[in-house]
Amino acid sequence: MTPPNADVKIQHSFLPHTDPDASAAFFRDLLGFEIRMDVGGGAMRWITVGPAGQPDTSVVLHPPFADPGITEEERKTITEMMARGTFATLVLASKDLDATFEKMVAGGAEVVQEPTDQPYGVRDCAFRDPAGNHIRINQQA
Repeated sequence: MTPPNADVKIQHSFLPHTDPDASAAFFRDLLGFEIRMDVGGGAMRWITVGPAGQPDTSVVLHPPFADPGITEEERKTITEMMARGTFATLVLASKDLDATFEKMVAGGAEVVQEPTDQPYGVRDCAFRDPAGNHIRINQQA
């Protein structure tokens, strides 16, 4: 039996950036993602990146304060959470976690957690991107 909405898939996920050039470099140079779109200018840039070979899945790096409905207090909270790495998370998978970890470290990525066998059965590591977003990478089974 086909589950309802079996044709629904993830197309875009959004992560905030504080420095569009640094964020683009992180995803392009360290993770090997393609830059698919780059629109806007200055701090108001939206950069769409995605893994090579996966054209239907993208991450949109966006200015966190583009919504005109955000209050100054909310902007402050978002900025504080981003600085602590608690505002946004992206979980990725790698066929060779240890090699990916070493490439990230060699590229200067901020390490949050070295490759670890978790008690719930996943081997993973974690980094922070230039905006402070939590980037977790799992060993692909």
